[in-house]
Amino acid sequence: MVRQKFSNSWKGSKQARKKRKFIANAPLHIKRKFLSATLSKPLRKQYSRRSIELRKGDEVKVMRGNFAGKTGKISVAQTNKMRVAVEGLQRQKRDGTKVNVWFNASKLMITSLNTDDKMRLKSREKKVEAKKEINKETKANAPNKKWNA
Repeated sequence: MVRQKFSNSWKGSKQARKKRKFIANAPLHIKRKFLSATLSKPLRKQYSRRSIELRKGDEVKVMRGNFAGKTGKISVAQTNKMRVAVEGLQRQKRDGTKVNVWFNASKLMITSLNTDDKMRLKSREKKVEAKKEINKETKANAPNKKWNA
């Protein structure tokens, strides 16, 4: 019997090797979700979400490392390697050539979203509306009990 490389039913483990294996063997459509960053406070209110997947063209702020506090647009997002390059943030090699500095998505904060793709925003709006409807239904169906002491 051949053992599976990846399983969607895997719930988690304390062991770091198993976490690394899950991430390394994940298919691209799941790795895409790992490439998500937190939203700035105004965007959180607007989209009523805490984080969104990064895309090329999103404006981000670096929160950790040597480039902390710097901002720029995402120039390259590599889903397979789960890393992101930001325009203008480059390191100089010994021979003088400039090279992209790669960032982990968890170290970035989205300050403005790339609005070129209308479907991206529509899907977000649909999810927000669905959440609001669910909240209304649960409040309407909840019994209104008053406890007597």
